[in-house]
Amino acid sequence: MSDLSALVGHLRGLHGRWIQAAAKLEDPALMGTPAWQEVLREHARLGRVAEPFATWLDLERQALATGELLADPDLKAEALAELVTCREHQERLLEDIAGLLATSDPAANRNAILEIRAGTGGDEASLFAGDLARMYTMWCGARGLKLTPMTVAEGEKGGFKEVTFHVSGRTADGLGAFALLRFESGGHRVQRVPETESQGRIHTSAATVAVMPEAEEADVVIRPDDLEISSLRAGGAGGQHVNKTESAIRILHKPSGLMVVCSEERNQGANKTRAMTWIRSRLYEAERERLARERALFRKEQVGSGDRSDRIRTYNFPQNRITDHRINYTGYSLDRYVNGAGDELYQAMVADEKARFLATWDGTL
Repeated sequence: MSDLSALVGHLRGLHGRWIQAAAKLEDPALMGTPAWQEVLREHARLGRVAEPFATWLDLERQALATGELLADPDLKAEALAELVTCREHQERLLEDIAGLLATSDPAANRNAILEIRAGTGGDEASLFAGDLARMYTMWCGARGLKLTPMTVAEGEKGGFKEVTFHVSGRTADGLGAFALLRFESGGHRVQRVPETESQGRIHTSAATVAVMPEAEEADVVIRPDDLEISSLRAGGAGGQHVNKTESAIRILHKPSGLMVVCSEERNQGANKTRAMTWIRSRLYEAERERLARERALFRKEQVGSGDRSDRIRTYNFPQNRITDHRINYTGYSLDRYVNGAGDELYQAMVADEKARFLATWDGTL
């Protein structure tokens, strides 16, 4: 999209469709029919952006009327101040609408499944995975979200070989867990001097992060015959929390080969519920990625593949530097970031997503 006028032009078209849908909803001949239900859904879908744009149009009419007063010397100063206020309000509205358009993923407001796995780097990779888990726990907690462990495999010298969380709730500004975490999927690389390094050499290790929206039962149809469910004895590091019974659950989805193990709950039924949520979400995300690839090929531009093998971010501790390679973002506040202050990078990702979306948006909604 080349300029602001193109955005406004597309929004005028959507607003017109919204008005037409509202008129159809008043048609007695349609009321209660399947066609009426379809129009109702379209009206609601368009309304997300059409309603705030209706306010923009009201402000536009107000601005035009105010502009006519600029020719009157007695009213010019007051009219100019009112015109400036009006245009600033319009600008903020367009920013908000652009954000709504760019983040129109229907899964954005859902809970999420967060998987963190140690990659290359041995024990240091497990320690880094542990640092990432702590970072996400602090960041999400500060934003009002709750992380519940689903499965945990600890590293031999600390951290995690693998850890999976169920992330639930809404932030104070209304974001769902998936909306907040959706930019985190990919390869994370750390550069630092391990505590065990006697000569002060910098080591590089890695971890992978996957974030999936929690699937609802209606999203994914799973036949009981497609599942192989088995119980096993939960493992642990010892102490009072070691599970003495076969309460852990392993579920294999035979058609896809996906397998999950859930062991953090104290009873088998709770672990089975968690495991089903996890496998359903993984199947849902696989389908979302397939559709995203098809859309990308159609548009000849892959905005975001979610390829988990990609290196998306580097954490350089000696230089206190964090770099996100997708948007060429570099900040020198890594110490704050790993302690849960991730909002600045998140906002940079949102701004980049918005700019990329608007550059190619053709008005389709």
